[in-house]
Amino acid sequence: MGASAPMSAAWRLESRAPGCSGSGLDPDRDWEAASLAAALGGLKGPIMKVAQLLATIPEALPAEYAAELGQLQSQAPPMGWPFVRRRMAAELGPDWESRFASFKHDAAASASLGQVHKARAHDGRSLAAKLQYPDMQSAVEADLKQLSVLFSIHRRLKPAIETSEMKEEIGARLREELDYDLEARHMRLYGLIFADDPLIRVPEVLPALSTQRLLTMTWLDGRRLLDYTGRPLDERNTIACAMFRAWWYPFSHYGIIHGDPHLGNYTVFEDEEGHAAGINLLDYGCMRTFAPKFIQGVIDLYRGLLTKNRALVVHAYETWGFAGLSNELIDILNIWANFIYGPMLEDRIRTIADDQSPGMYGRREAFKVHQGLRDKGPVKVPREFVFMDRAAIGLGGVFLHLNAELNFHRLFDDTIIDVDLGEVARRQIQAFAEAKVPLPEGIA
Repeated sequence: MGASAPMSAAWRLESRAPGCSGSGLDPDRDWEAASLAAALGGLKGPIMKVAQLLATIPEALPAEYAAELGQLQSQAPPMGWPFVRRRMAAELGPDWESRFASFKHDAAASASLGQVHKARAHDGRSLAAKLQYPDMQSAVEADLKQLSVLFSIHRRLKPAIETSEMKEEIGARLREELDYDLEARHMRLYGLIFADDPLIRVPEVLPALSTQRLLTMTWLDGRRLLDYTGRPLDERNTIACAMFRAWWYPFSHYGIIHGDPHLGNYTVFEDEEGHAAGINLLDYGCMRTFAPKFIQGVIDLYRGLLTKNRALVVHAYETWGFAGLSNELIDILNIWANFIYGPMLEDRIRTIADDQSPGMYGRREAFKVHQGLRDKGPVKVPREFVFMDRAAIGLGGVFLHLNAELNFHRLFDDTIIDVDLGEVARRQIQAFAEAKVPLPEGIA
């Protein structure tokens, strides 16, 4: 599934796939899409995250709309210091500044829901204070109503994918991102999962300096991942292995994924000699949890494709909640599945794109699936896939940026070799309880 970044990019560019021409199928829709993007772009609020997400989901919107929305930026103007000071007082009280040894006035980073300030604790530790913008809850609810406009556009067309589950899933996840207390618990969970891991570092939460709208954590030094695209292959492979483990191990062993693919949510730390040594996972606002049976479906599909066991492949689809699948639809989904799992089905060292250019990778398969679902669909996609796909997009995108050369088959086999549903359920219940993270649906 780490290969789905180029595939999703191909879906977004389907209007330029074989058999199509120009930037879209209809100049009027091109103009309408640009107008919609301009209107949404003026909001500079949470809807940007929604718009960008929709641009990555196959068939959620026509290609013209997806291409336009994919260009939107989710960067909001930072709050000025007087405003920050009032917001911090509202969260920690009028003496809030005395609780830090120092607190930088200028934001170190800003995004759609809040901004980060660098600070220092009285014990000398460097801190990151993530402060939410005011009135974000009402802004999110208002923006989610705009989501119905986008889906109503989709319903007027002949859909290849039935998107009723997507709206609910997006709304649920975006509302969770507002809850910094929940994000703190997710961070603690990942701290448990990756305790003492040499490749992956997780910030430590400071509960006394955190609220539902303020999250204070230890600052992890690192550099942008894109700064390493020109480094030697062994360093790029080290980063790629860390990303693979950071995504697949929590999913396969605990039923949770780090769901935001934004490259700003990862930084790279170095060893004493200045070589890339691993990654820092910085943001835990967008997470997705899964019942163990969903994990088994992912493994069953992989093994079914690997051994050409069609019955096991169909069982995987049914386990996930796909219903009413004809043989024709199964064949179409298998085009998608063989592409997504492709790098992990070959026991050899390769890049994600292999012998294709990143820009062309997946276009042929995407076009075939698009056309097939148009003719034989629509298919109703289970809601778990919305953020599963989003996270996989980020992972595949990292591998493309790094041009890593790895044996993805062995990496995946090593990750799932000891996966047992009963043990996953036991481990999940214990770790989630310790971190006070709610269990996914389907777990008692």
